[in-house]
Amino acid sequence: MGMAMAARYERGLFDPHAPEGESPFDHTIWAIVSDGDLEEGISAEASSLAGHQKLGNLVFLYDDNHISIEGDTATAFSEDVPKRYEAYGWHVQRIEPSADGDIDVHALHAALKAAQAETERPSFIAMRTIIAWPAPNAQNTEASHGSALGAEEIAATKRVLGSDPEQTFEVADEVLAHARRALDRGAEEHAAWDKRIAEWRTAQPERAKLFDRIVAGQLPEGWEQSLPVFEAGTSVATRAASGKVLQALGAVIPELWGGSADLAGSNNTTIDKTSSFLPKGNPLPEADPYGRTVHFGIREHSMAAEMNGIALHGNTRIYGGTFLVFSDYMRNAVRLSALMQLPVTYVWTHDSIGLGEDGPTHQPVEHLASLRAIPGLNIVRPADANETAIAWREILERHATHPAPHGLALTRQGVPTYEANEDAAKGGYVLQEASTGTPDVVLIATGSEVQLAVAARERLEAEGVGTRVVSMPSVEWFEEQSPEYRASVLPPSVKARVAVEAGIGLTWHRYVGDAGRIVSLEHFGASADAETLFAEFGFTAENVAAAARESITAARG
Repeated sequence: MGMAMAARYERGLFDPHAPEGESPFDHTIWAIVSDGDLEEGISAEASSLAGHQKLGNLVFLYDDNHISIEGDTATAFSEDVPKRYEAYGWHVQRIEPSADGDIDVHALHAALKAAQAETERPSFIAMRTIIAWPAPNAQNTEASHGSALGAEEIAATKRVLGSDPEQTFEVADEVLAHARRALDRGAEEHAAWDKRIAEWRTAQPERAKLFDRIVAGQLPEGWEQSLPVFEAGTSVATRAASGKVLQALGAVIPELWGGSADLAGSNNTTIDKTSSFLPKGNPLPEADPYGRTVHFGIREHSMAAEMNGIALHGNTRIYGGTFLVFSDYMRNAVRLSALMQLPVTYVWTHDSIGLGEDGPTHQPVEHLASLRAIPGLNIVRPADANETAIAWREILERHATHPAPHGLALTRQGVPTYEANEDAAKGGYVLQEASTGTPDVVLIATGSEVQLAVAARERLEAEGVGTRVVSMPSVEWFEEQSPEYRASVLPPSVKARVAVEAGIGLTWHRYVGDAGRIVSLEHFGASADAETLFAEFGFTAENVAAAARESITAARG
């Protein structure tokens, strides 16, 4: 699904005016899907959107063998799957097996060609098969789903096929010759494509330059100059700052696109209000098959999976947004993006109890720590608008050099803006230094709680306590830095430390040590305005200062 979306957007970047089927960028995305795949809820999310988007470059070949691990699919799966896909708006075909139970390859070939010729809708081919055919004992059994046939069944199968059961990897010469002709066909097709791409380069030199830059993983020269700088002292929600960054970059980075799971107004993920990624015939005035803004719908899991497909397809840069609490719906796909080191960007807003009256069902508590536990996923929780802009810059620059998924955790509520500090790109830095030089205590904070650390510092400094404030937007980026840099931010000699984050404190024990204290939230939230909730649950400057005093006492023994 994501690959098919990316293919359409890529065509819009490089060859939008070519007749259908005549661009070197036109290609079909083929997917073999099983009974199990179509039982998963994500298949409904993705297939619904594919039909809505009229992705005529997408073909599903459904291996309809009626077997899953627990046996016949009569145990749990009885719907009319082709009718389901007709309801999604797909072009649907069915292939029956040959009389002997084998696949009717001629009917399959005809169906595949018909599906490829259908460019107005995605295509679904239901192909009735027999698992492990023609193994005489294993066929049509759940055992063959995940177990090797074994020597006796392999020998029996060879006898059915007319092969010598005593021979291993015996392949007839005529079969080898037939299969190897595919190499010649592939070489001919590739040569024809090379000719078409060369003609395209000659006809569209500027788009060819764009293509070469994007394939090289480079960004446009001077793109950083478009990044907004926010005035210190103003109050800006980091979700709003992120939205301004996206709108500023949209004009200069055409390969950057994305959207939201039906929360664009809240996530601030609309990169271009006049251009929505929607098919021809959609009634909305901003509909454009090559549009910049993607409307994923209320389909968080498939959104994340589609973003993975878009990244795997290549040649574009994708982001997608929802509330941080809904990252739970996305988790499996997020984990896979980390496993595959895919440069996708998750824009997760409403990142704490600070979202207010929606209450504990919508207030993330365990999510930051849980997401940080995924190896290879970088979580970035900026303190203010300028950190947000620097974070976006760093994420975009890492796209080719350090490919990895990033999750931006952004506030609903306004937070104070500080002077921009380039060291934010290092994941952790000294935001405010102790007046005493070497600090008596270090306050570590992220996101909206940085302001609490700053206010607590004022109280402590007034008492003569040298207090350093460290903003740590990304633990993962900070851990990449040299030991010398990390020690310069968090001096090993300073044992009095306090970490402040409006979530569970699991992340911070290794940073504060035995004498340290953590101001955290170890239970679910409540329904009230942000100010009331922060005060009720101890997220105040006074409480942070009190924790600092406790830590200083503990450090002195």
